[in-house]
Amino acid sequence: MQILYFCQNSEIEFMNRICVFCGSSMGFRGSYKIMAVKLAEQFLKENITLIYGGANVGIMKILADTMLKYNGEVIGIMPKNLVEKEVAHNNLTKLIVVDSMQERKRLMAEMSDAFIALPGGFGTFDELAEMLTFNQLRIHDKPLGLLNVENYFINLLLFFDHAVNEGFVRKEHRDNIIVENSVETLLKNLKAYCPVKMEKWIKDIKAESNLH
Repeated sequence: MQILYFCQNSEIEFMNRICVFCGSSMGFRGSYKIMAVKLAEQFLKENITLIYGGANVGIMKILADTMLKYNGEVIGIMPKNLVEKEVAHNNLTKLIVVDSMQERKRLMAEMSDAFIALPGGFGTFDELAEMLTFNQLRIHDKPLGLLNVENYFINLLLFFDHAVNEGFVRKEHRDNIIVENSVETLLKNLKAYCPVKMEKWIKDIKAESNLH
């Protein structure tokens, strides 16, 4: 089953592969693991391929193992130095070994139709920030959502609001982030995503700069 999402004045896009950024740790709350299982189960229901960091630890392991248990397709992408540390998942549909973290993120961006962040640490924040920047610059127009389990991302979102109020992030780019605490609602809103047009904000920041 192919899942379509529509945007006015744009071509139909397919959302068959979703990249999930999440922790290599389990976190202290059982609800983080429960939500990873729910996300995997919804991917299975909608025949969505999981793309992720390829690890066999933490929330990443819960997500991949749930998919694999029911014959879901799971593609892992991992730098060779992490493979050498023996944290790679050895039972994936496909494990792609790359030279660097930057190459990992590049492949994730190219191979995925959308992105979801579950709770995680610095690696998750890095991946999230890069995809947000790619959307802002229209390097790609792929939707990105936060699965806000236990309000994990609330302080990050408040900081984004602060950056808007201070004039360093534009409101339309802040609003580009899809935030939900329900798996079903998040996927529905990812499919309905419409990218922000680049021309207006570029014109605006040029005008602002010429005032000083």
